[in-house]
Amino acid sequence: MEGQGEENHEKRTSTGRKWTLRERVTATLAGEKPDRPPFIDRLEIWYETHHRAGTLPEEFTGLSLTEVHQAVGFGQEKFISANGYRLQGVEVISRFEGEVVYHEVDPVLNYFPQVWDLVPNERGGVTVIDFITPVGTVSVQYEILDDMIARGMEGYLKKHLIQEEADYRTILYILERMEYVPQFEKFFEEDAKLGDMGFPVLYLQRIPFQQVLLEYLGEAPLFYALQDCPGRVKELLALVDEKFTASLHVLAECPALYVECPDNLHGLMTTPKLFAEYCLPYYQRYAEILHGQGKKFGSHTDGEVKPLLGLLAESGLDVCESFSPDPLTQCTFEEAWNAWREGPIIWGGIPSPILEERTREDEFRDYVERVLQTMGDGRIILGVGDMVMGNNSIERVRYIAERIEG
Repeated sequence: MEGQGEENHEKRTSTGRKWTLRERVTATLAGEKPDRPPFIDRLEIWYETHHRAGTLPEEFTGLSLTEVHQAVGFGQEKFISANGYRLQGVEVISRFEGEVVYHEVDPVLNYFPQVWDLVPNERGGVTVIDFITPVGTVSVQYEILDDMIARGMEGYLKKHLIQEEADYRTILYILERMEYVPQFEKFFEEDAKLGDMGFPVLYLQRIPFQQVLLEYLGEAPLFYALQDCPGRVKELLALVDEKFTASLHVLAECPALYVECPDNLHGLMTTPKLFAEYCLPYYQRYAEILHGQGKKFGSHTDGEVKPLLGLLAESGLDVCESFSPDPLTQCTFEEAWNAWREGPIIWGGIPSPILEERTREDEFRDYVERVLQTMGDGRIILGVGDMVMGNNSIERVRYIAERIEG
């Protein structure tokens, strides 16, 4: 593989042609060395904040998100879900401030157990979504605030699916009958729109433990449940794992190069002890399945990962995407870089606060130079963790892009 990568590099270099952002990402994932490290991430929040407020810089007036990426020289990372979830024997009703906005029996949802797409985001308010089955009903609540709408953000989860022990039975009923519905044409359509400046990320569900932690129960309730009813939790984890594993095997029919779980790992919630028991063996098994399909496997790791650095190096993950170093977390770029010399690849490394104007220009540039010096010619996909925010300077993003191009 190394020899083939060097040969491909020589072919591109000999033509004198500048590599595209997509070629740089693809080469990095494949173990090759591109002509420049790829600089690519997401501008959605920045773009929506200024577009809705009418404060887009004049040069971007009338441009689409993709066109802004191109104008800045900043690659576009695009999360694409290419699957659906059919909930057999379930009636789903979504009410926004008491008004029914969605009602379907045996629905095919784009996400589950997260159901963002059933939450209206035109005005602030609370959405209650009921999942009605013959054995019981479970509900979730999302709230979205006006300032979140102005920034193009999604609602946050106020109430989780499992509130009492009887709810486990209802959730198991739903999961036992849930069908994975491939929608790969969505991936192809979105991928085609990105062009050479973009790279598609095939988005999966969270791994089972992170689903149970963040979507089914919530942090504190899960910790209590692990003590009070561990059998219930393990039964739920086993069924979620069974469904998740089956969905991975279906991906063999999709030629996506890179797939990712939106795990939002945080070492103070998913502690090293919990990670070693409930995440590490799962990551390793999922990585084996996806590697057998010729795919690279990543996790969205935008939280505090300092306690998990060593375990993540053993996980089988190819990429830790949206890595967010100090000052967003206590983990410095250098600590992660040294811990992951043999993998996983860092995707991120530029913390969004240094793009704010309250950070002095010399401090910002010193940080960028320190990262570039530390990483040298090593493999990395440089990006902004967690993403470029509304109060970030687009000129600082442009500076990094131009600095990389030399």
